[in-house]
Amino acid sequence: MPSTRRAASSVLLTCLMLAGCSPTSLGGSTSSGSPTATSAASGAAGAGREIAVGAGPQKTYTVQQQPAAGSCHYQYLKGEPLEDPTCTPGAISPAVTQSNLKSTICRKGGYTSGIRPSTSVTGKEKELNAASYGFTGRMGDAEYDHLISLQLGGDPNDYRNLWVEPADPGH
Repeated sequence: MPSTRRAASSVLLTCLMLAGCSPTSLGGSTSSGSPTATSAASGAAGAGREIAVGAGPQKTYTVQQQPAAGSCHYQYLKGEPLEDPTCTPGAISPAVTQSNLKSTICRKGGYTSGIRPSTSVTGKEKELNAASYGFTGRMGDAEYDHLISLQLGGDPNDYRNLWVEPADPGH
């Protein structure tokens, strides 16, 4: 998993730089013509497949409906669990655009902590999503994870962007 996290960190840094954030000053100016978090996420989705647009940050979150119990199936790549692309295709936030990167994902002081739903909402969703994936392990070992990270413009509480990620087999 450390090599996967290192690779993910490199991808995140690259995407932030492409989005116009600088690694030394996340409040820096954006460069014209650089892709948005939306287009960067769309490129990752694969050719011809559009990413859904969620509701974006809300003042009050409610528990989101999840796919039917047992309808989602983990996939594995080199022993690492991956989401079911049918159940968890990803969703982006309409609140993040090329023109507002400086005040959203590149904002000094952080962006993600101010847009996350409360654990009273995500805890219930995690249990429901675990049933969708047939996850029977210890909930404390699993992470309710965003497919498209919030730092890249992922929607904070759209069921299409969240999945119960089981612990890596070696950890």
